[in-house]
Amino acid sequence: MHYRFAAVALALASAQPVCAAPDGWWRQFHDPALDAAVDSALAGNFDLAAATARVEQARAIDKGARAALLPSASLGGSAEADSISLNTPFGAASHELGFPRGYDLYQIGAEARWEVDLFGGLHARRRVAAAQAGATRAEADAVRLAVIVETADATLRLRGLQAQLALAETQLEVRSHLAELVRQRAAQGLASDFDVNRAEASAAATSAAISPLRAGIAVEIDRLNVLTGGATAWRTQAMASAPIPTALEPALDADPARLMRRRPDLVAAEAQVTAAHAGVAVAKAEYYPHLSLGGLIGVASLGTTSIVSGNAVNAQGSAAIRWRLFDFGRVDAEVAAARGREREALAHWRQAALGASAEVADAIAALAEGRRQQVELSREVALLTRARDQAQAAYAAGAVGLIDVLDADRALLEASDRLAGNRAALARASVAAVRAMGGGYGEGDASHG
Repeated sequence: MHYRFAAVALALASAQPVCAAPDGWWRQFHDPALDAAVDSALAGNFDLAAATARVEQARAIDKGARAALLPSASLGGSAEADSISLNTPFGAASHELGFPRGYDLYQIGAEARWEVDLFGGLHARRRVAAAQAGATRAEADAVRLAVIVETADATLRLRGLQAQLALAETQLEVRSHLAELVRQRAAQGLASDFDVNRAEASAAATSAAISPLRAGIAVEIDRLNVLTGGATAWRTQAMASAPIPTALEPALDADPARLMRRRPDLVAAEAQVTAAHAGVAVAKAEYYPHLSLGGLIGVASLGTTSIVSGNAVNAQGSAAIRWRLFDFGRVDAEVAAARGREREALAHWRQAALGASAEVADAIAALAEGRRQQVELSREVALLTRARDQAQAAYAAGAVGLIDVLDADRALLEASDRLAGNRAALARASVAAVRAMGGGYGEGDASHG
């Protein structure tokens, strides 16, 4: 199934995202180790901690942009003591006129300034900051979803490897027992040395296959250790034997508009388009004059006793205008650059939308084909189990040779290994589907497949 995003791209450019999909979807696997690992990752993952810090920075910048729309006021005071050199013209003149050489000056006052947003430049900056803050929040949500998905994927892969290891160890016991039986029959003259060597080689091959599985388990444990920031609360449960969790059945919503509201990476890309669009307005505001108003009121006096008198009052008002009339095309260049950033952001948004479409289609195909494969593998294992049991019984009765038993046993092991791998892959595919849909189950459905 494919989704078409191009028709809704521009229509959604200024829309607001809907609420995030229901959280806690990973608990529907009913695996305590997975739950503990995800909880540890959410608490200790360093990428998530960095994303949270970026959100705090973006919020602070947004707050500063809002404050820029309002007047600013400051309160100040000073006390200074001056003594004028008689060797300076001012000092010499003061001395001749009988003015004191030194004096003390005390000042207290409040000052206010306000840049009047005549042509919307400050409001445009506010929109830029707000959109970038929204993008940063969405990017943090994307990091959070990625951390959860990677942790769940590592745990499910670990469960698959553990199941394959348990299967190989059981098979090693069976083949070792068979090799011992063949040695006993050879000692009685009922089997050849060829049969003995063949049985022992089969047991050795099974033993050799165990090492890569153990190495794979160690890799996934280390992967979880990194994802959880070095936490260990999950380790005991993860190392304990447990079945492969059943794959989830996420609600695959086919509505592209809803998908784009749920996926945090698309929300972030869309917010960047909004920010870039507002950035064009910021650049164009430089074509027009900027007006600033200011005022000061305070008291100043040469002595502390007269600072509260009416004569000490000092008041000032001001208005200033700034207009970039002759800048040799700098504003034109800034506007052109802002429009280029807007086109770039829109291109990134469209690319992200196309990528999301492909991920959803791939997730649906992987789930569907994986389930069909599981049905056939289960049937194959059931048939090969009966065939292996029949071959062992026939060999014990002397009706077939050892090679028939070993071939039946090998075929069963390979099919069982494929089935265990399929179950783990299907569970991981359901996690990938949840990620492709933006997390959760859409309408809150959390049924199992």
